Amino acid sequence: MKIKRNPTREVAIGKRFIGNHHPILVQSMCATRTQDIAATVEQTNALHARKAGVVRIAVDNKADARALAEIRKETDAILSVDLQENYRMAELVAPHVDKIRYNPGHLFHHERAKTWQEKVRYLANIAGDNDCAMRVGVNCGSVDPDKLEKYDPRDSVSPMLDSALEHCEYLDSIGFTRYCVSLKDSDPQKVITANIRFAEARPDVPLHLGVTEAGMPPMGIIKTRIAFEQLISRGIGDTVRVSLTLPNKIKADEVDAGHEIIDDIYAGRVRSVVAFDPDKLNIISCPSCSRVENEAFIELAQDVKEMTAYAEEHKITIAVMGCRVNGPGETDDADLGLWCGPRQVNLKRRGEKLGAYGYDTILDKLKVELDSLIAQKSQI
Repeated sequence: MKIKRNPTREVAIGKRFIGNHHPILVQSMCATRTQDIAATVEQTNALHARKAGVVRIAVDNKADARALAEIRKETDAILSVDLQENYRMAELVAPHVDKIRYNPGHLFHHERAKTWQEKVRYLANIAGDNDCAMRVGVNCGSVDPDKLEKYDPRDSVSPMLDSALEHCEYLDSIGFTRYCVSLKDSDPQKVITANIRFAEARPDVPLHLGVTEAGMPPMGIIKTRIAFEQLISRGIGDTVRVSLTLPNKIKADEVDAGHEIIDDIYAGRVRSVVAFDPDKLNIISCPSCSRVENEAFIELAQDVKEMTAYAEEHKITIAVMGCRVNGPGETDDADLGLWCGPRQVNLKRRGEKLGAYGYDTILDKLKVELDSLIAQKSQI
């Protein structure tokens, strides 16, 4: 298939480039504990060997940052780091990576007296001083609260778009243009809408594509295909990630899935159209990564999928999240949400916390709530 790519600016990420008609890069993220240096180096190099153009590593504290410095010495992979609530971690990680990702919705957790513009200027200065690119990563579960207040609660795309465009405008105004943008949601249709609208408004900015919390294969791959087929075929997208809930030993399958989807799109092979029905049971789960606080989360996500199979014909969303970063906010919009902690799983129903239960009892509690929802829907 002949695809006319969006004419974005060129952005250097280490020795690689995105945008300006460069090949689409496939990214992935380590699921090992960052402070386990040997394991993280091994997985980073495994992802790199499977042709991951960029490998992301989580850094949440100073001990992680010290480990990152050692990891950098042992790999030739292009490295990215994801800043979460503490934006000032940037100065510790930037010397050791090629790209920094920040989330506009997370800039409000520290130093609240400072404006977001002051914080972004600091990040841009750190990135510039350390030869780093940046990604403005907007996520459906953690949008700037000021943006949410401006729009109808049923419209989750416009606040994301507004936030991304505002940050692009500010970065341009201070002379930092070495950045890309991502707008992610667990609903592939919203991912399609958000990225098309952004590309129309800012065709010059490279886009990183992904369906966040796509879940387990094969459905997680199918959801991602739906978004990528619609976007890449329109020339939209310069890097991609397939975010799957996978055991650590097969984490590199994310990379293979990304390359396969891209190859299929360019060959004109469309595979997703009959495989995903948004009006049926939808299980979303975050990708396995180093922030997972109990590896039993991965097995639990699979158990939830198997246990809830009897409810397949019901339009109900169940979210299974593996850490404190994704758990609190990104289970709120689901009919039933499981936020997995180190020893217990927090159960939520449409944002309301119902209690915390052991990994050995949560499935029974979930089934009770699922049956109750099905009964309610049958009475409407």
